[in-house]
Amino acid sequence: MNRRVRRKVTRKGKEKLILPSYPEIESEIADLDNKQTVDWTSLPDDTVLQLFSCLNYRDRANLSSTCRTWRVLGLSSCLWTSFDLRAHKIDAAMAASLASRCKNLHKLRFRGAESADAIILLLAKNLREISGDYCRKITDATLSAIAARHEALESLQLGPDFCERISSDAIKAIAICCPKLKRLRLSGIRDVNAEALNALSKHCPNLLDIGFIDCLNVDEMALGNIASVRFLSVAGTSNMKWGAVSHQWHKLPSLVCLDVSRTDISPVTVSRLMSSSQSLRILCAFSCSVLEEDAGVTASKYKGKLLLALFTDVVKEIASLFVDTTTQGENMLLGWRILKNKNKSLDEIMTWLEWILSHNLLRIAESNQHGLDNFWLDQGAALLLSLMQSSQEDVQERAATGLATFVVIDDENASIDSGRAEEVMRRGGICLLLNLAKSWREGLQSEAAKAIANLSVNANVAKAVAEEGGIDILAGLARSMNRLVAEEAAGGLWNLSVGEEHKGAIAEAGGVRALVDLIFKWSSGGDGVLERAAGALANLAADDRCSTEVALAGGVHALVMLARNCKFEGVQEQAARALANLAAHGDSNTNNSAVGQEAGALEALVQLTHSPHEGVRQEAAGALWNLSFDDRNREAIAAAGGVEALVALAQSCSNASPGLQERAAGALWGLSVSEANSIAIGQQGGVAPLIALARSDAEDVHETAAGALWNLAFNPGNALRIVEEGGVPALVHLCYASVSKMARFMAALALAYMFDGRMDECALLGSSSEGISKSVSLDGARRMALKNIEAFVQTFSDPQAFASAAASSAPAALVQVTERARIQEAGHLRCSGAEIGRFVAMLRNPSPTLKACAAFALLQFTIPGGRHALHHASLMQNAGASRALRAAAAAATAPLQAKIFSRIVLRNLEHHNIESSL
Repeated sequence: MNRRVRRKVTRKGKEKLILPSYPEIESEIADLDNKQTVDWTSLPDDTVLQLFSCLNYRDRANLSSTCRTWRVLGLSSCLWTSFDLRAHKIDAAMAASLASRCKNLHKLRFRGAESADAIILLLAKNLREISGDYCRKITDATLSAIAARHEALESLQLGPDFCERISSDAIKAIAICCPKLKRLRLSGIRDVNAEALNALSKHCPNLLDIGFIDCLNVDEMALGNIASVRFLSVAGTSNMKWGAVSHQWHKLPSLVCLDVSRTDISPVTVSRLMSSSQSLRILCAFSCSVLEEDAGVTASKYKGKLLLALFTDVVKEIASLFVDTTTQGENMLLGWRILKNKNKSLDEIMTWLEWILSHNLLRIAESNQHGLDNFWLDQGAALLLSLMQSSQEDVQERAATGLATFVVIDDENASIDSGRAEEVMRRGGICLLLNLAKSWREGLQSEAAKAIANLSVNANVAKAVAEEGGIDILAGLARSMNRLVAEEAAGGLWNLSVGEEHKGAIAEAGGVRALVDLIFKWSSGGDGVLERAAGALANLAADDRCSTEVALAGGVHALVMLARNCKFEGVQEQAARALANLAAHGDSNTNNSAVGQEAGALEALVQLTHSPHEGVRQEAAGALWNLSFDDRNREAIAAAGGVEALVALAQSCSNASPGLQERAAGALWGLSVSEANSIAIGQQGGVAPLIALARSDAEDVHETAAGALWNLAFNPGNALRIVEEGGVPALVHLCYASVSKMARFMAALALAYMFDGRMDECALLGSSSEGISKSVSLDGARRMALKNIEAFVQTFSDPQAFASAAASSAPAALVQVTERARIQEAGHLRCSGAEIGRFVAMLRNPSPTLKACAAFALLQFTIPGGRHALHHASLMQNAGASRALRAAAAAATAPLQAKIFSRIVLRNLEHHNIESSL
């Protein structure tokens, strides 16, 4: 549905003043590009007021400061009839600065007890409507003072959270001080006694709308004495004596609408109220379990009266209020709003009904009740979308919040119900939400952005949001000076950035810059916005091009600042994840080294590995893993205490998630590329936890643990530690049992390092008794290792292909063997000259098994197309590998695998020589 176009109106006294529109100005604006200068101060005053009315309060104030003329116009009373201060903490100083604009203030919305305390300092004696949320800490004294200073008050609403510190004394003070009161809605009062209710009956003769919602106790008999009430809600209120209600409330002479949703009202009470009350027309009973369990309770049972519940057709019931049948259908509420012949009584009913529906639907969505799928798909989604088009701003907000809430089925894991999300999309909800997000009202912007964010978890909805221009809208909202708006917009970009197809669009819309700026703007006191901004940047940084954009926008500095200074675990986790992703593009940009060179970055990440929160530890270890691929970073991490921290992390994560285990082992794998770090890891006790991780059930953990043990085994002292800590059986198990070819490959290489003879001398350095026991132990371990290395290599050997290759020198035969033997992921491994030299030396080892293993390893490292194949070929030339390969290929005593693999490696070297000469 298209965005509704409304003329901007202001109110002066009881008269509605419609500000004029100027078609001729529109044509002038269209020609602005053709003019070199524009004198905005020459605009007519009423045009400036029209423009001011389209801005939020902050922008009005800023624009008013540009010149004397606009300063005078900016103080016009028509611009300051309402205030929405929920995004601000209003203290005494701010209230005093606003007081000059509040002479004609009629409507005020605020958030929190601190702002409530400052309301009286606004000096808004003509205030008629006050609405507050987050009111748990508001006291009787504060509320009584507000009532005493605002005798003209007609509407007071506090909720939906519980007003735990407000008692009947404050309600009594409201009744005495505010005789013009027409609407009173309070949530979560512990006890509303007879004295307070009798005071309302006595002093507030115009009190038409009462809501005691989610209260603990309400005196039913005294409530039944307020004869003026037309609209009454006790939704969610417990401890109601329904017998007293059925005998008393049907006598209320003016009661038209009653809401008993989320209570334990009985069918008997409903029947008595509906049959006995002469004035009652509508009874709302959503989520009333006792009624829902009684099959005898139906809407058709009460002729001429409406029962609205989860088990009735709500749209059809409401449509029966209208004589004009064209208002019926899913857009019934919209049809009522555009009726030409208005009925005042019906308008009041519908206005109340919109508020009640939005409140109850949100409460039901928040409770996440099971068994309501049909209701949400058949009615709930349509009702929320219709309510989003209400003329009541708070109804619109609550409906948008309801959409954001009812799709979520698991908040912690960000899981949503795809059917519900796509139903919103099917009914045109995306366009409606995006239009609300473009409103100048920041409350609507915030709630619409929240709904868009949650719905966009679904890939189909995310695509629709992008196609409807949602990315540009969210990127714009992320620049808002209102923290709540910016936070929800960042959340939307976070969810949209999960899709690879949206990342480029976010960058093109200026989203990267907006997200980085958010971090600097709200670096303190904005944990929610910081987490969302860092999360979105983490997703974007996973893309090569976007990662460069993040770095250019100052993202490295911003994210390191969060990792160093922020204490909120959600922010720490996302900042570390973002830095990990930035560092993951070492071959395509310089972000890896840039992160490492940022002051305090490595120290902060090392410190985060000690976090009590697993997610933070996991992402910090992942970042250190990626950063360790850079030589300078690797040594700097060790200098910052990284070896000790990561060994401690590995020791503590035996029962942790596979993600943490993988990254802890991966970080040690990365650090152990350095010989000095490898020795330090062994000395710090890193061998035992890596062996434990090698026994994990997770394939990814197998790979990183095997990789780390492979690096460690290069050092003879570490190799002996691996044997002594029981590492041989663990590596042997990986060698034949892991589903990961890479894990099996690196386990075999680790075993080959351990038993190529270099460890033997180290093993003999102990005492004679130890030497004997170790010698016996080493012999058994060696036999076990060589047997499984041989079996591993044979799994990549096709006897038929080997026979063909042995009988022929045709390239096709060698290609067939290569394809069978190839381990795709091994092409990403990068070996040092010392490692290549060790495999070349292993070709001369008397053990046939080690010869075959060495030739197999060199084959993997030199296969054309491998990421580091050319580098390995160069190292092999420097190590004189060709001679050793030819000797192995021609040796009569060498196993067939060693001969064929050596021939293939020689062929690979020839290929790389030709390639490098081109």
